[in-house]
Amino acid sequence: MAPKTERIQFLRAVRQLHRVRSFYAAGVFLWAGSAAWTGWQAPGSRQMWVSVLLLVVFTGLLVAAGLSLRRLAVPGTGRPAHHAASRKAAGPSHAHA
Repeated sequence: MAPKTERIQFLRAVRQLHRVRSFYAAGVFLWAGSAAWTGWQAPGSRQMWVSVLLLVVFTGLLVAAGLSLRRLAVPGTGRPAHHAASRKAAGPSHAHA
Protein backbone atom coordinates (compact mmCIF):
# COMPACT_ATOMS: atom_id res chain seq x y z
CA MET A 1 0.00 0.00 0.00
CA ALA A 2 2.98 2.30 0.38
CA PRO A 3 3.50 2.95 -3.36
CA LYS A 4 -0.07 4.25 -3.76
CA THR A 5 0.33 6.56 -0.77
CA GLU A 6 3.69 7.77 -2.06
CA ARG A 7 2.16 8.49 -5.49
CA ILE A 8 -0.66 10.52 -3.92
CA GLN A 9 1.82 12.53 -1.86
CA PHE A 10 3.96 13.04 -4.95
CA LEU A 11 0.99 14.37 -6.95
CA ARG A 12 0.05 16.69 -4.08
CA ALA A 13 3.59 18.06 -4.00
CA VAL A 14 3.52 18.68 -7.75
CA ARG A 15 0.15 20.47 -7.47
CA GLN A 16 1.50 22.61 -4.63
CA LEU A 17 4.57 23.51 -6.68
CA HIS A 18 2.30 24.59 -9.53
CA ARG A 19 0.39 26.87 -7.14
CA VAL A 20 3.59 28.30 -5.67
CA ARG A 21 4.99 28.87 -9.17
CA SER A 22 1.85 30.85 -10.07
CA PHE A 23 2.27 32.94 -6.92
CA TYR A 24 5.92 33.65 -7.74
CA ALA A 25 5.00 34.57 -11.31
CA ALA A 26 2.46 37.07 -9.98
CA GLY A 27 5.16 38.46 -7.65
CA VAL A 28 7.58 38.85 -10.55
CA PHE A 29 4.92 40.69 -12.54
CA LEU A 30 4.06 42.95 -9.59
CA TRP A 31 7.67 43.83 -8.72
CA ALA A 32 8.63 44.34 -12.37
CA GLY A 33 5.82 46.85 -12.67
CA SER A 34 6.77 48.49 -9.41
CA ALA A 35 10.45 48.72 -10.37
CA ALA A 36 9.56 50.20 -13.76
CA TRP A 37 7.14 52.71 -12.20
CA THR A 38 9.50 53.87 -9.47
CA GLY A 39 12.41 53.90 -11.90
CA TRP A 40 10.43 56.23 -14.13
CA GLN A 41 9.19 58.43 -11.26
CA ALA A 42 12.37 58.58 -9.20
CA PRO A 43 15.37 56.97 -10.90
CA GLY A 44 18.03 55.75 -8.49
CA SER A 45 15.80 56.12 -5.42
CA ARG A 46 15.77 53.67 -2.51
CA GLN A 47 12.24 52.53 -3.44
CA MET A 48 13.41 51.64 -6.94
CA TRP A 49 16.30 49.55 -5.63
CA VAL A 50 14.05 47.77 -3.13
CA SER A 51 11.66 46.94 -5.97
CA VAL A 52 14.53 45.67 -8.10
CA LEU A 53 15.81 43.56 -5.19
CA LEU A 54 12.37 42.01 -4.64
CA LEU A 55 12.07 41.44 -8.38
CA VAL A 56 15.37 39.52 -8.30
CA VAL A 57 14.24 37.50 -5.26
CA PHE A 58 10.90 36.52 -6.82
CA THR A 59 12.59 35.71 -10.13
CA GLY A 60 15.00 33.41 -8.31
CA LEU A 61 12.14 31.71 -6.48
CA LEU A 62 10.23 31.30 -9.74
CA VAL A 63 13.25 29.73 -11.43
CA ALA A 64 13.79 27.39 -8.47
CA ALA A 65 10.15 26.29 -8.51
CA GLY A 66 10.31 25.73 -12.27
CA LEU A 67 13.47 23.66 -11.98
CA SER A 68 11.93 21.61 -9.17
CA LEU A 69 8.87 20.93 -11.29
CA ARG A 70 11.04 19.89 -14.21
CA ARG A 71 13.05 17.58 -11.95
CA LEU A 72 9.86 16.10 -10.47
CA ALA A 73 8.15 15.56 -13.83
CA VAL A 74 5.27 13.13 -13.41
CA PRO A 75 6.23 9.84 -15.02
CA GLY A 76 3.75 8.71 -17.63
CA THR A 77 2.00 5.55 -16.49
CA GLY A 78 -0.45 5.33 -19.36
CA ARG A 79 -3.44 5.65 -17.05
CA PRO A 80 -5.25 8.66 -15.62
CA ALA A 81 -3.97 10.06 -12.34
CA HIS A 82 -7.45 10.75 -10.95
CA HIS A 83 -9.88 7.87 -10.60
CA ALA A 84 -13.04 9.67 -9.59
CA ALA A 85 -16.45 8.46 -10.65
CA SER A 86 -17.96 10.17 -13.65
CA ARG A 87 -20.55 12.88 -13.08
CA LYS A 88 -23.10 11.15 -15.31
CA ALA A 89 -26.08 9.49 -13.68
CA ALA A 90 -25.55 5.79 -13.21
CA GLY A 91 -29.07 4.70 -14.09
CA PRO A 92 -31.89 5.95 -16.28
CA SER A 93 -32.67 9.62 -15.82
CA HIS A 94 -36.47 9.56 -15.79
CA ALA A 95 -38.50 10.64 -12.78
CA HIS A 96 -40.23 8.11 -10.54
CA ALA A 97 -43.95 8.39 -10.09
